[in-house]
This record gives sequence, C-alpha cells and structure tokens, in this order.
Amino acid sequence: MKTRPHLLVGEHLPPEPRQKRSLDKRERIKAAGLSLFGDKGYENTSINEIARRAQLAVGGFYQHYRSKRQLLLALMDELLEKLSQLNFRAADAGDVRPVVHELLSHAFSHDLRYLGAYRAWQEAALSDPDLAQKQLEIHNWTTSRVTTVFELLQELPGARQSVDIPGLARAMDSFFWSLLAQAAGMSKPELSRWIESSTHLIYHAMFLDSTIRGKKKRSKDAR
Repeated sequence: MKTRPHLLVGEHLPPEPRQKRSLDKRERIKAAGLSLFGDKGYENTSINEIARRAQLAVGGFYQHYRSKRQLLLALMDELLEKLSQLNFRAADAGDVRPVVHELLSHAFSHDLRYLGAYRAWQEAALSDPDLAQKQLEIHNWTTSRVTTVFELLQELPGARQSVDIPGLARAMDSFFWSLLAQAAGMSKPELSRWIESSTHLIYHAMFLDSTIRGKKKRSKDAR
C-alpha cells in the first residue's frame, strides 16, 4: 500500500505550539476555517473572517499559519492522517455485509468532520496546479487503500475470484469522494441510505449470492 501524501512537507509552518492556551487558539482557528470553508468556499473566505470567527486578532492567525492556503493544507493533512489510522482488515465472517458497512460508516465518520476543508480544497485545486497535483496523489493513495480492502475481502469465503479489483477500487474511490462532496447538503438519514446502498453494491460486486453459493456447494458435494 502506498504511504499517505504528507501535504505540509516544505511548508515551513510556524513552530508547533506547546502551551495549552496556544494549542487552544490553533484548534479554534481550524474549527473556524472548517466552518467558513464549508459555508462560503475557499475564495470567499478571508483570513480576517477566520480570525474573527476564532475570536482572535488577525495577528493571532499568523502565529499559527502563514496563509489561508497553509491552513487548508493543514486541515486536509489532518484528514489524511485520520484516514491512514483506519483499520481496514476485514474479519472472517459468515456475512461480510456488516463488515463492509462498518468500514464505510467509520470512514465517513471521519470524513464528515472535514466537509468544509474538502469543499475548499476542490475549489482551490482548480486554480492551483500544485494543489491539483496533490489532489492526484491523494486519490492515488485512497485508491490503493480501497484496493487493499477489496483484496482482503476477496480472500473470504464466497468471494468472486474474477472481479477486476483495481478497476472496482478506482470506481468506488471516485464514488466515495463524490459522495463526500455532496454530503454537506444531505441529512443524516439520506447519507445513511447512501452508505447502505454502497454496502450492497460492493457486496454484490464481490460476493456470490448465498443462493448461488448453496447451489454450487450442493453441486460440488454431488460430484
């Protein structure tokens, strides 16, 4: 599996705060950025607004980030770090659908906290070639993780062996990012329905129906 992209390499962030008060200020800046990026997008959000939402002077913002772009990179890097910590190893279970559903639900529980950052990231990448390149690296990395999940699932009983795992992984990774981009306008029940539908889609793409498996087993036993 590819290692995750580290978006802050070479960014020369101001020194990491150590005192509780400074750490609290940085968290307030990040929370303000997430909220404003989600509400207004990247271009329409100013550093002044972020500082005001965080209840800081503008100088307080620059003690932690040198630019709005650097804040966005920090937020997206934080999202990637949380995703990298997800345990994608599927358990050997009779019905793998709950396993797949749990994986999707767990992933989106992290992603949804960063909807504002992802909305701003998509917008900023349209006019920033460096961010566009980083976007490609992110998608290559997440596709590699989805590929690993599907390879593990393919080892379970009842899995289809003829599935094009790399192709399915690319398609589902694109779908997940698209769903994340739309999730801001969804209610929780609607998002839950999408996750449920995605679970069934992955399951039926990768596993034989239990009725078919039963017929194949009886046929094998008969021989």
